[in-house]
Amino acid sequence: MDINNTPYIDAVNYSPTHDFSKSSQTSIKLLKGLGVEGDAHCGRTVKHRSRVAQNPDQPNLRQVHLMHGELHDALNAQGFNIKAGDMGENITTRGIDLLSLPCDTQLHLGADAIIQLTGLRNPCRQIKDFQDGLLKAVIEKTADGEIIRKTGVMGIVLKGGLLSSGDKIHIERPPQPHIAMKPI
Repeated sequence: MDINNTPYIDAVNYSPTHDFSKSSQTSIKLLKGLGVEGDAHCGRTVKHRSRVAQNPDQPNLRQVHLMHGELHDALNAQGFNIKAGDMGENITTRGIDLLSLPCDTQLHLGADAIIQLTGLRNPCRQIKDFQDGLLKAVIEKTADGEIIRKTGVMGIVLKGGLLSSGDKIHIERPPQPHIAMKPI
């Protein structure tokens, strides 16, 4: 499918409950300012339980979770059994180095939707519980001790739309100077 090296959506996923994994779908609908229709994390204010406990009125900067399918490939090559949605992502991508994109990058998805990236997903202990050794496999440390989180990025919906696997992705970086994404 990736003959022209055009980034694309490999899978779309959601869950109406706060389960760790999300179910693969034929399509999902993004709602402006809210997230994925029907997903437990959809809303203007934060829906992640740990963040709700801190302050339920804070804005939801984690409306949509995106993860690169290449991470699944790497983990499966290490002996894990990971498929799209298993680690809680709404959108599984191909052909994009999501982790290297600057904060506020806009991803134009399919015909209409636009997501603005807000930060890195901070791996949680649920990953450790999902498969033994997985948490260690998705976090690295550089020689100088910097932590590298590999579990995807979070974003907000600027423009809604219907998304399906195979939809193309266009990347629009913000103006310079670029700001590296931080865990949110």
